[in-house]
Parts: sequence; C-alpha cells; structure tokens
Amino acid sequence: MSSEKSKITLFIDDDIQPIAVLDTPVQFDLDTKKLTDGEHTLKIVSQSPTGREGIRKVKFFVRNGPAISVEGIKDSSTVDGTIPLMINAYDKGNQKQFIIHGSETPQSIPSWLWILLVGFFGWAAYYLITNFSL
Repeated sequence: MSSEKSKITLFIDDDIQPIAVLDTPVQFDLDTKKLTDGEHTLKIVSQSPTGREGIRKVKFFVRNGPAISVEGIKDSSTVDGTIPLMINAYDKGNQKQFIIHGSETPQSIPSWLWILLVGFFGWAAYYLITNFSL
C-alpha cells in the first residue's frame, strides 16, 4: 500500500497562479468575496502519484454585491413612451444582525388580485340586491 497521495491544484478562471495546491482528500473553503460578481470557472487539476493528470472545470456564478430588483420592465421587452420603474438594491450587509428596513423589495399589487376583488364585490352587490328587499 502506497502512502503517496494525489495532489490537486485549484485555479480560478484563466489565472496562471493557482489559489491552492493540496493533498487529497481535502476540504477547502473557497472565499468568493475576492471575486467579482458574475460567471467564473473553478479549474481543478489532479495529479496522481504516478504523474497522470486529470482536469475538471466547474462553472459558477458569484453574487456578493447588492441584489438589484427591477419592476416595470423585463429582459428583452419592447417598450415605448414613459415607463414607470421601481428599482431597489439591497445587500446582505452584516450577517450577524438583520435589519428589516430596505431588506424587502416593495411591489405593486398584481392585476389578478384587482380582478378578483372587483369580481367579489360585484357578486356581493348582486347578492345583496337580489336577496334583500326593503
């Protein structure tokens, strides 16, 4: 039984400098705070004790910055005139304390709810008029 272990080398995107060179098996904490928001690739190069190499690439998305919510327009929309937009940006901030103010995105009342309310009140008015005579 050989005591030699395989080595893995970790790269982010197309960087030539590895972020870590480790012996297997290993648990590794990838700190994404140092990466820009967007798509990245983790490249893992393994080398066996005999010198054979294997490569695996894992794509992932980083979103450490504030989340941005936009209501009033969607991706690839065709629009004209003046468009009312509601935009909110909120961050995780200090994760040791939770602040309610600004952590939720306000939204307008959906049109299906207005239709449901008008239908209900119309039915209620009809019921009152037809079943109660003074």
